[in-house]
Amino acid sequence: MNLPTSVVITGCDSLPILEQALEAARSFKPLDSSEVASLLAKTAKAAEIGQFELYKTSHQFDGTYSNPQWLG
Repeated sequence: MNLPTSVVITGCDSLPILEQALEAARSFKPLDSSEVASLLAKTAKAAEIGQFELYKTSHQFDGTYSNPQWLG
């Protein structure tokens, strides 16, 4: 939530989860620039290779890759 956004979608399957999400939104305080830089430095290596976002960096989750006929 530190970046500008117009929509945030969160799954809330129960009242306690909804309340948790609302509390997180109400108590949120943006990171300052040094905190952002520190976080980016800690995650740079994993981000570089897409280690935790295989849906973005591999064909593993891309149904159209395995079924090109879907594209016409």
